[in-house]
Order: sequence, then structure tokens, then C-alpha cells
Amino acid sequence: MIRNVVGSVLALAGATAAVWSPFRAWYDGRHGSDYPIGDLFTGITDSGTGAVGSILLPFAFAALVTLLGVVLRSRLLVATAGVIVLGFTVLWMVRVGQAEGSLVVSGDGRGLGDGVANAVGGGLLLLIGALVMSGRPKHHRLDPAAARQHTHPTLDEGPPPEPYGTGTEAGAGTEAGTWTGTRDPYDSETRSLPYAAPGRFDVPAEPPGDPDGRPSDGGPRS
Repeated sequence: MIRNVVGSVLALAGATAAVWSPFRAWYDGRHGSDYPIGDLFTGITDSGTGAVGSILLPFAFAALVTLLGVVLRSRLLVATAGVIVLGFTVLWMVRVGQAEGSLVVSGDGRGLGDGVANAVGGGLLLLIGALVMSGRPKHHRLDPAAARQHTHPTLDEGPPPEPYGTGTEAGAGTEAGTWTGTRDPYDSETRSLPYAAPGRFDVPAEPPGDPDGRPSDGGPRS
């Protein structure tokens, strides 16, 4: 957050310096707003122009890109604005050097003026602001399988539960006619259930004894 604020301040300061630079002297006291934008591609001439058709145009566009980059917290847009400012400034210097034969700097108002310094400084501030900004936060998408596991956690690892309806050792010594076991593998409560049909559980279908209900001693009947 702090990096975005500092970077945005630097970027806005650079854009302001770049837009203000054409209203300052660029070479031999001639303001940058007096150089037609077409002269940067065809060669510098003595013909003047208005501010709208001058080198101010690409700098104003760079300022608009800077504002958009600051609002969107886009480092790429801010860096693009800096490249535009520096690119047109360097192109102007190349054309003026071709027209004048050389570029000079002097303290009596001749040669390169402070407008060029403002443009170069503004472009560098834009690039520095883009480097300082942290940009927009990135949102990582969660893998669908991991999302399901996070939403529906699995049971704790452990031995698999007994199958549904099977008895336990506790039921081996129970009273005839009942079966003791856990009906639900996730239910720890022990219940006593009646004998089921043969084959349902690993216990006899009926308790041993005579059909009358008298227990059998295993001997011959009289």
C-alpha cells in the first residue's frame, strides 16, 4: 500500500513536469510548444505552431496514461508514459542536433534550456514511480480438488470401521436370542438387536433348544 502511494506521487510529479516542460525554453529560448509535432519526424523548421499541435500533444497523452495507471495501480501504464516522454524528448534532441549541427549548453540562455531538463526529469520520475509501485494484488485461484478438500474435510485417519451390521467381540458372550454390536460404523453406542435371518450375521438364525423353547442338553430325546 505504501509503495503504491509513493510510486503514484512520483509518477504524478513526473507527469506534471513533462506537461509543464513545453511552456519552458527548449533551445535558444524557443519554447517547446513552438515546435510542431510533425517536425520531429520530418526535420526541425522555423515555422511555429500552437500549443495543441506542438510537442505538448504526446506529453499530454503521457499524462493521461499516467493518471489511468495510478487509478488502476498499473506499473505497466506508468512505465509506458515514462517511455513516451523520454522517447519524444530524445527524438526532438536528435532532430535539433541535425538542424543545428550540434547541441550546446550555455548559461546565457543559448543552447538547451530548462524545458528539456524538465522533460527528461519527468520521464525519469515516471519510470522510478513505476518501479516503486507494487501494483495490484494478485489473487491465486484455488485448485478445485483442494477447494473440495478444504470445504469438506475428511475424517481422521485410522483403521476402517466395521461393516454395517457386524458384531463385535462383546457380542460373543451375550445372552442367547440377542446380538450385541454397532449398527452404524460411525455410532459408538452399543445396541442389542434380535437375531436376523440366516446369513445376515455370523450367528445362528435361532437360539439352540427344542421347538417348545426348552433348552437342549445335547442328549437323546425320550
